[in-house]
Amino acid sequence: MSMELSLLDLVPVRVGQTTSDAFAASHELVRRADELGYTRYWVAEHHNMPSIASTMPGAELMYLGQGTENIRLGSGGVMLPNHAPLAVAELFALLSAIYGDRIDLGIGRAPGTDPITSAAMRGHLGEGRMVDRQGQTIDPVEQFPQHVIDTLSLMTPEGVRIPLQGGREHTLRATPAPTEGTQPLPWLLGSSGYSARLAAELGMPYVFANHFAAGATTGMKIYRDNFTPGAYGDEPRTFVTANAVVSPTEDEARLRSEPFMLQMARLRTGGQMGPLRLAGDDVRSIMTDQERMVAEELSKNWIIGDTQQAKGQLEELADRFGVDEVMIQPVAGAMEGEELRHDAARIQTIDLLADEFLR
Repeated sequence: MSMELSLLDLVPVRVGQTTSDAFAASHELVRRADELGYTRYWVAEHHNMPSIASTMPGAELMYLGQGTENIRLGSGGVMLPNHAPLAVAELFALLSAIYGDRIDLGIGRAPGTDPITSAAMRGHLGEGRMVDRQGQTIDPVEQFPQHVIDTLSLMTPEGVRIPLQGGREHTLRATPAPTEGTQPLPWLLGSSGYSARLAAELGMPYVFANHFAAGATTGMKIYRDNFTPGAYGDEPRTFVTANAVVSPTEDEARLRSEPFMLQMARLRTGGQMGPLRLAGDDVRSIMTDQERMVAEELSKNWIIGDTQQAKGQLEELADRFGVDEVMIQPVAGAMEGEELRHDAARIQTIDLLADEFLR
């Protein structure tokens, strides 16, 4: 089966690692993925999470893309309610100036964090909410559809027309303006029918966050059934995401899946967060019954196993959703003694999958 593979990276931070270590490991990961023929590499936006270093996708790509030649580089995604459309447009126009036509702009509407941190991201430190000058609460999510349109329009030659007093207009564009053929390719990201319908209405490529949310089948159907052809294509364009841990043996893969699984279970249940534990730390023994139950449920949607098991799981996933591209998030945990600035287990995952699909 012909299949494209791509990567999603949260730049995970494990026990003993610094942020510098984590980014060095991710830089090695993306360069290896580029050598192997992976299609795209996206970094996420999350805040106030000790196990995740990826907070500013656009800024990170300035560094992480260095040394790559072919792989597309993008955000998975920029949480637009946290940012001004012009700031996002300028940053991704700048990335296009550096990396040419290899830039993807994935846009989401979730905060990527807790409400207090989210409000602080939007300039309301300590208030826990956004307010205008009259003290009325502002909901940036309500402005999301228009902000998506504005962000994309700012990167076009036409720009955004702003009405002024006296019937005058001012045209605003991102600078540096992307040259013809190098505009970032926009993707709308989401985990609900709302985002699927909006992507369809705007004629944008769309990705459902299958790696952490249920409902991909419904979301993709809404998107495909309601798609409106436009500037970004005549047909719906989508792929599916999945967490993946691939090792020479199933036992090793399951062991290495446990640190990230614990983190996800604690995120879902409100447990105490921290850097990722090491695989082999007897992770399951420290899980509560609730966390263990959540972890078991989560693992049903993961790609876990040896090479042949993972190959079958990926093919089934792609066939189920009718796609020819899968974006994996390699989440294999490290073991005691493994290098801090090198992520052998995550590189092992992408190497083994490349052996089956890309070579």
